[in-house]
Amino acid sequence: MNKTNAVKLPLLAAMVTFAACNSNSSSQQAAGTGADTTKVPAFNLADIDSSYKACDDFDNYVNGNWKKNNPIPSTESRWGAFNILDKENKEVRLKGIIAEITAKKDLKKGTEEQQIADYYSSFLDTATIEQRGITPLQPYLDKIAAVKTLADWAAVTGELQKIGVSSFTGFGADADARNSKMNVLYQGQSGLSLGEKSYYERQDSATKNVRSEFVSHVDKMFKLAGFPDANAGKTVLDFETQLAKIQLSNVELRDPVKTYNRSAFSELKTLAPDFDWDNFAGKQDIKTDTLVLQNKPYITKANALVKSTSLEILKTYSKWQLLTQFASYLPGTFDNENFHFFGTVMTGKKAQKTRPERAIRSTDSKMGMPLGKLFAKKYFPESSKQKVSEMIENVRKVYGERIDKLTWMGDSTKQMAHKKLASFTYKIGYPDKWKDYSSINIEKGKLVENVIAASLYEHKENIDKIGKPVDKSEWGMTPQTVNAYYNPLNNEVVFPAGILQPPFYNPNADDAINYGGIIAVIGHEFTHGFDDQGSQFDAEGNLKNWWTEADRKNFDKLTKRYIDYFSTLEALPGFKVNGALTIGENVADLGGLTLAYHALVKSFEGKGEPKPIEGFTWQQRFFLGWAQVWHGNITDAALRNQIQTDPHSPARFRINGPLPHLAEFQAAWGCTPGNKMVLPEAERVVIW
Repeated sequence: MNKTNAVKLPLLAAMVTFAACNSNSSSQQAAGTGADTTKVPAFNLADIDSSYKACDDFDNYVNGNWKKNNPIPSTESRWGAFNILDKENKEVRLKGIIAEITAKKDLKKGTEEQQIADYYSSFLDTATIEQRGITPLQPYLDKIAAVKTLADWAAVTGELQKIGVSSFTGFGADADARNSKMNVLYQGQSGLSLGEKSYYERQDSATKNVRSEFVSHVDKMFKLAGFPDANAGKTVLDFETQLAKIQLSNVELRDPVKTYNRSAFSELKTLAPDFDWDNFAGKQDIKTDTLVLQNKPYITKANALVKSTSLEILKTYSKWQLLTQFASYLPGTFDNENFHFFGTVMTGKKAQKTRPERAIRSTDSKMGMPLGKLFAKKYFPESSKQKVSEMIENVRKVYGERIDKLTWMGDSTKQMAHKKLASFTYKIGYPDKWKDYSSINIEKGKLVENVIAASLYEHKENIDKIGKPVDKSEWGMTPQTVNAYYNPLNNEVVFPAGILQPPFYNPNADDAINYGGIIAVIGHEFTHGFDDQGSQFDAEGNLKNWWTEADRKNFDKLTKRYIDYFSTLEALPGFKVNGALTIGENVADLGGLTLAYHALVKSFEGKGEPKPIEGFTWQQRFFLGWAQVWHGNITDAALRNQIQTDPHSPARFRINGPLPHLAEFQAAWGCTPGNKMVLPEAERVVIW
């Protein structure tokens, strides 16, 4: 997987987990029902490793045997519940859908079925890919070669942006954080091949090795392409290192106030007079008088860097960005070398997926919504949507009760918190309306051109939003995605059909297991509306303070304690969790668990508490459900990458991390002060 540093826009869609991928179980669908007939056990007792104590290491107690019996497949960098379900969705369910489509004859040009079938076919057509070499990229390479001035380079890089190729900066449209009903143009930093500035700065041996391997990788790719640039790897690394020095860290990018600087477009020319912004924007078909700048000092410093860098170096850098963006669509030598670095060196994968498996995933990445329409129709019954709606309202009610009981928040702020909570909207399963993709020209035997056509469609769709009202019905994920998110600009939580399956939501499981799973996920997303970022947006989705000064200070003190707590957790020698980077997700996990537990208690009203199942009380099974969702194995390389780039804590710490702060956990498992997962009451953090 090619990894580039995408423009970081203030769409703070907080994901419930890291990017998911892959599974090995299969299921059968009841004809015409959209329901899955496979009965998945609520919890597999064989996963438990009793050599561990629940109160010392809950992850290894609950999941120890699962980890031993489920090693990471050679094609993966991590393996857990998300990956397994994702594999089921894509490599079983989508595979079947694509097989049905490709079996049809004479598909009409411009229909979604024709686009899906011909894109899939073009990815599998390795003979044509080998024969064509890098010639599909030649028009863009010629434009880079023809650059004579810095203004020429601005124009070429602007054109490359339309097809997803990074430069030192980029544009994108999104809802205006200060006026969330309207879209505005955002500018942001970009252009780091290794994804985050820490990869260019850390001096540990593992990170140094990544940089050394990167230099070799760029050199090999240029050699394969027949480019004459001498020492291309060192040239690119040196330029990106200078770029990294002046960029904001991923922690600094979390501040929605500091990264919101509404300006006239003309201010760009004042801040960076040597870069031709009119050419850069013009080639992207951007016309606007107003935009939001991410970091004004960066623009000025980047201007100085670009001005002082020779055109030959800038051209080498642009050739690299083009080549790496399309490497996985080129002949096998490029594809394999690209995988070696971004797959093996960066994340520890040992082997590529098969070509047909990759063809499914590539088709999904480019034609995800048309596939999602078919996926939802076949695999997501309406009954599930109603059930999840009821769950969400249950969580909303409990959240309101929790707000009322807060001792650190005053009445006026509580009133505003209730207003925001009442304004939460939600989307479940799949969109109510589907986009028209008929203008994308997809042809057999032209993989690179197909990727470009899809990119140009996405670019035009995004840029056309500038200055127009926000479409609140739009989805940021496809229905088949195993994930969920909260979008502060819409004040909404979104749950795709892909995640509403075991072990997250299991219709055959007892309530305690499901509350520890899907209800905790729902609570997690709700809590994002009140985490360190989401809490800065009001009920309308606008970046606007609704807190009293005293209440904000109390909240910041609590989150600071939680940051400090997570920052002590060491994932690998020398690699500790970045508490400041992961604070939003950690707060959401803590809140999600708290809400789900109390929602479960509330569900017993008038019914009485359930009896133990398989020797475990309902309290214990709730926490078993939580740990089951996050069980997983991960390579050391992927773990190092996650620590540096991902706002989510590693799965092990998502399980164990919040539990010492929950008195309910201590009571459920009979933990005592001598146990490792017990904190003194004064050291526990209780926020929502």
